[in-house]
Formats: sequence, C-alpha cells, structure tokens
Amino acid sequence: MKQIILLSAGLFSLFTVFAQDNISIIPQPVKLTENQGHFILPATITINADGNPGLKTAMAELSERLTLPTGYHVTMTNSGSAVFRIGLNKTADPELGNEGYRLSVTPGKVTITANQPAGIFYGVQSFLQLLPPEIESNIRVADIAWNAPCVSITDYPRFGWRGLMLDVSRHFFTKEEVKKYMVQMARYKYNVLHLHLSDDQGWRIEIKSLPQLTHVGAWRVKRTGLWGEFLPALAYEQASDGGFYTQEDMREMISFAKDLNITILPEIDVPAHSLALIASFQNLSCTQLPYSVNAGFRSPVRDDNALCIGNDSVFMMLDKIFTELAALFPCEYIHIGGDEAYKGFWADCPKCQKRMTDEHLKNVDELQSYFVKRMEGILKSKGKKLIGWDEILEGGLAPEATVMSWRGMKGGIEAAKMNHHVVMTPWDYCYLDLYQGETSVEPPAYGMCRLSDSYNYDPVPDSVDEKYILGGQGNLWTERVSNYRHVEYMTWPRGLALAEVYWSPKADRNWDHFVQKMEAQFPRLDAEGTKYALSAYNVMYTPVRIKDSRSFSVKLSTEIKGLDIYYTFDGTNPDPYYPKYSGEPLNFPVGATQITANTFRNGKQVGKQITLKKDELAARLNQGRHQY
Repeated sequence: MKQIILLSAGLFSLFTVFAQDNISIIPQPVKLTENQGHFILPATITINADGNPGLKTAMAELSERLTLPTGYHVTMTNSGSAVFRIGLNKTADPELGNEGYRLSVTPGKVTITANQPAGIFYGVQSFLQLLPPEIESNIRVADIAWNAPCVSITDYPRFGWRGLMLDVSRHFFTKEEVKKYMVQMARYKYNVLHLHLSDDQGWRIEIKSLPQLTHVGAWRVKRTGLWGEFLPALAYEQASDGGFYTQEDMREMISFAKDLNITILPEIDVPAHSLALIASFQNLSCTQLPYSVNAGFRSPVRDDNALCIGNDSVFMMLDKIFTELAALFPCEYIHIGGDEAYKGFWADCPKCQKRMTDEHLKNVDELQSYFVKRMEGILKSKGKKLIGWDEILEGGLAPEATVMSWRGMKGGIEAAKMNHHVVMTPWDYCYLDLYQGETSVEPPAYGMCRLSDSYNYDPVPDSVDEKYILGGQGNLWTERVSNYRHVEYMTWPRGLALAEVYWSPKADRNWDHFVQKMEAQFPRLDAEGTKYALSAYNVMYTPVRIKDSRSFSVKLSTEIKGLDIYYTFDGTNPDPYYPKYSGEPLNFPVGATQITANTFRNGKQVGKQITLKKDELAARLNQGRHQY
C-alpha cells in the first residue's frame, strides 16, 4: 500500500522567504558583490544600447520580460541618462570571453557590458533573477514592488557546451513545445539543445528527397499505458500517432534558438536504433524483413533495428539524409548516435561478411568502426564534425570524432586521453528520465538520479586534461515521458543543478547554498507555469540488516538537510504530533506490517506522505536496492 498526500500550500510560502531575503541567481556567478540599496524599476523604462544592431535581440528580451508582468512602458533611447545601459566592449575584456558579462546595479542605473551579444543576453537573465519572482509571469501582476538589490557581478561560463537533450522520437513534441523548452533552458544559460530526431519509435525530420521517411517512419499505432508492455501493431491497424518537423518548422526553431543563444544539435541515430528508417525502406536491414514503427513494444528477441553495413544502399541513403541536414542546421556538429548496436545480424549477414573481408576487418566491432569512420567522411565532406555516443570507440575511434560519454565517464576518459574532445553526460548523473526520489511515488523509470547526484558530479575526471572536455548536458529520454508537463517535471529542478555544474566554478559549488537558491526559483517557475519535481523533499527509506539475524531495521533520511521526519507503524497519518525520527534505525514493532513517514519544515509539510510495506522493504534489501 502506498499512500500520498499532496503538498500543503504552506510549502510555497517557505520557499518565498529565500526569494525575498537572498540573492539567488542560478547558475552561481563567478564574482558577486552585494552593495547597499535597491534599484526601483521606474514606470517608464529607458534602455540605451548605443544603437548597436547586434543587441537588438537582447533589448527585445529585456523589454518584453519587463513589460508583460509590470505593465510599464519601455522606450529605446540614445540618451546617456537611460536607466538601462547595455553595451559591447570596444576592446575585448579577456576575462569575459565570448559569453561572459559584467552587471552593475545601482540605485539609479543598471549597466550590462560584454564582449559579445551572448554575454549581454546572459547578463539580462541574471538581472531578471534579481527582481521579484512575479517578473516571470506572462500577464500583468498588480501590487508588486518591482525592485532589485544593488550588486556588482562579473560572470563567465566554465564550459562552452552546456546542453540538454530532448528525445522527440519516442514521443513527439510540437515545435511550440520545443520552443518553450528552449525559453526555459535559456533562463539558466544553457546553450545547446540536442534533439534526438530518430529512433525505433519515430522519424521526426523532413527529408525532401526521401518523403517516405516521414510518410511511414513518423507514424505508429496509438498506445497508452506502461511503455515496454504494449502490444505490437495489429493487422490493418492504422498508424496515426506521431508527427514530424518540416524543414520550414526546423528553420523557424533554429532562428528562435539563435535569438536565445542556443544551438540545435541534430541527431540521427545509426547504425542501430534505426527501425523507423528500416520501416520506411526495408531493404536497409540485413534481414530485409517488413516492419512497422515500434509503438513501445519490447520484443522477446533481439531487435532487428540495425542497418546493413554491407549494403551500399545504406550509405547512399545516409548521404542524402546528411546532405539535407548539413544544409539545414548551422551547428558545426551532427550527432550520429552509434550506441547499443546488436551485432548478431551483421555476423550472419553475407553482405556484412563480404564487407569485412574486402576491408580487412577482424570482427564486427571493427565493422562498426568502419561505419563510423565512413560517416565521418560523409559529414566532413559537407563541412560538419561527427559526434556520437561512446560506443563509437569500439573497434577504433574515427580520427576527428567527438565522443559523448553516457555509460559512465570511462568512454570520455579514454577519448580525452586520445586527444579527442568529449561531452560528458554519464547516465547516473545526467539522465533526466531516471527516478529522482522514492520510487513508490514517482512515475515509472529504470534507475536513480537524485538532485544531489546531478549537482555533486564534476564533468572533468582527475586523470584528464580539462581542455578536452567541451562540457556536458542532461539527457531526457522520453519512452515514459508522453506529454510536455511531464517533460518539465523530469527536467526541473535537476536542470537547475546541471546548469550550475556546467557554468559555475567548481570551487564555488555548495549544496546547501544551491538548495536555498533553488527554493527561491520555485516561485519563479510557478509564475511562468512550469511544472517541477519536489522529490528531494521526500523521505528516503534504507533497510538495514540486523547483525546475526534475518530481521532488518529501517533508516529514514532526507536528501535536503534540516527537515523533520515523523512516522507511524499503525497506518495513521503522521504530523508533528507523532513520533519524530531521531536518526537511529527503527525496528518494526511486533505485528506491524508497514511504515508511514512524512517530512516537515517548521511544522509545515514539505514532502509527500509515503507508506511502504515491510515485505517491500525486505525485497529491496535482498535486491540491494537501498535508499530508494
């Protein structure tokens, strides 16, 4: 039995305390000095950007974000008396680089300077976080004192690659939803959106020379429920679930991203994860069997989802695809996937075996390496660089490939030691589709990545030179993320934690300070209508074996410090008048079959009430699933 009680409204009043009393910018600036006084936003706001056309986007961003919630009027001027002064340095400031900025807030003026427009944009984001949370509202908000504390900030990112990946293949998200995701990213200084555009479950980008790809590959039969347990497509069942982006849609999103200083990285996952491509052109697999696009069905046998590397038609097809993608996407990279390829069909395929003989390849790992190197040649001929998941290391890494390390950090370490660039995205710290708290009250997932896991990891292992680490990203795979509200729930607040990992100096990261700042962000997310998870406030149960006994006790803890835990064994609902957990493991009383616990701060409920049966905790102990 699992019982959940919704958060009380008092939780949110607790969060607003931090918003009022502290400067809570995420990601943490490199240098921040709080000065005396406040800047009061005038009803007529004047902005001077020296007439620089390169700052048009940043000015529009500032103007819109200030006027919608306040109802105030904004005027652009060349007057030196403007309350907002925005400008690019005539001589580049070497400390700031291309994305850094200096922000000065005094009682009478706000000044933002940078070397490049990106820095101005990020300075605007930091200033807006100094204003009350209601500044994030899209409608006018009355009776708010629109003021900001006086500060001096010098800021610049630790890494140039600060990304989030959104899987639009497993579930399709509209261009408007993708735009909204980018707006949310940009507020926390992310600059790469990695779109996973193809997989077994859908092909999501128009290729004009191959209309069959979206006519067939973009659609599957409709299923609702638990992913992986769906029925396969039935005979004559219509494929009506899905969608794709036309090239015009994508140009619109790319332009929108550019205004937010975001680069869109496209991924076409090959040679495996290619069932949508194979369903469109069945001659591209080793078996050449007919398939429909996978709707979330988990096959009891190995998926026949890998392209036939011995088939020249595969390379002709991919050349057409990458020709159009290279022309469409300004990003210097194209992601080719390269992960989780089952090589059994290659081992049994006469065409693949002939390719191995002709190319003097020793095994199927080298066959995959041959494929990746050939992809690199195709992309290089179109002016693009290849990036792929760390499996592209198997059989030998392509000469100029960049590795995205997801199976832990080992692949990234190996690539960096070979003097290849790396984007770190280890699954246990960066996979946003994993559980983020007690599993019994979370949507289904397959592993654990807590908020503190994301915050406390560092993308640079001690054994490698940091110059080879481009940065990192969080990845949201969407097998079990079927709607945009759930996208938000899984991304935030872990996306806040990773934003600070990739931007802020490592030495300045502090978990307790981050928690305070995160709580100040919650009212901002509320004001803009963004859904987020409060899983870090829930009690964590750890079964502990009692020495020399078959019995066990249970330890209770919280990821966020300073919370009180109250508990019962009798099935009633604990509140601050019930027994308070002292920190010592609890033994089940004779006859007790379950434990119920909840978390409180200052007498107000902040977590979900969670009940777990004794048998379930025993099963976790036997399976080694602790602290879930």
